Amino acid sequence: MKTKLKINDNVVVVSGSGKGKRGRLLQINKTKGLALVEGVNKKHKAVKATQENPKGGIVQKEYPIQISNVMFFCDKCKKGVKLQIVESTDNKGKGRKCSKCGKAI
Repeated sequence: MKTKLKINDNVVVVSGSGKGKRGRLLQINKTKGLALVEGVNKKHKAVKATQENPKGGIVQKEYPIQISNVMFFCDKCKKGVKLQIVESTDNKGKGRKCSKCGKAI
């Protein structure tokens, strides 16, 4: 699955139970089409006791969501936007920009 998003981008969830939540993109799985967003889709998980966690117990863990349910969050537009791929003017390759306001990312 192709995507214009990259790790550490600020994204907003546009669909599902986490709609409207914003967070940082932690991980992308392009083969399965999943994205892990910081602070979104948290679930409780029981873990066994290990040497790192001697007590074990219940921890909150973030689970991935469909990558089609997130959009890039533009700081200038203050909402989720699509991205465009553009050639840079100083011949350094390609870059990304907001399709609404034209701000370079």
